[in-house]
Amino acid sequence: MDFFIYEPPLDPLSILYVDQDILVVDKPSGLLSVPGKSLEHRDCLETRVRTQFNGVLLVHRLDMDTSGVMIFGLNKNSQRDLSLQFEKRTTEKTYEARVVGVISEDSGCIDLPLIVDWPNRPLQMVDLENGKQAKTDWRVIKREADSTRIELNPKTGRSHQLRVHMLEMGHPIIGDRFYGTDYEISLADRLQLHALHLKICHPGSGTLMRFTSPVPF
Repeated sequence: MDFFIYEPPLDPLSILYVDQDILVVDKPSGLLSVPGKSLEHRDCLETRVRTQFNGVLLVHRLDMDTSGVMIFGLNKNSQRDLSLQFEKRTTEKTYEARVVGVISEDSGCIDLPLIVDWPNRPLQMVDLENGKQAKTDWRVIKREADSTRIELNPKTGRSHQLRVHMLEMGHPIIGDRFYGTDYEISLADRLQLHALHLKICHPGSGTLMRFTSPVPF
């Protein structure tokens, strides 16, 4: 993996929804969800939203290279409720991706446990004996000349789960600088993975809500 210089996009915040309990934003690719350890990695989505909204509390994260729907709590009760929904897997998350190669099957499920690859962290790898359960449902949206556009529904929330599962399937996500070859990375100027939909139960009203961010690739 080449040396990486953090140059986050400077676009203004894209707010998808906000009320007294929750804030939903469209995270751009290339921006960290939370601050990194070094000074040059302090700029992130969490820091940016706190400049505009008081009491913002983190609920979940997206990889830096992944774009799309991300939700924050605006008070401790909302954060606690949303965090439990993620922990108990009652939320519904849908991603869209473009992967290398043409997938012949229409749909399927990948059930491969994952563990951190310690010598190469933050990379993850499949470990059938010691890994934590990781499960992803997938469905083909469109077959292209040398790639496939797919819908991904993770049933667990492991780090880099979608990236590693697609790699193990033989169809790495286009533009993946962590797991792709030089050729696969060169096919796009960003990771072709986007958090398209997020469905939650509103922590205040109990209403089921579904948030959508348009796919930017």
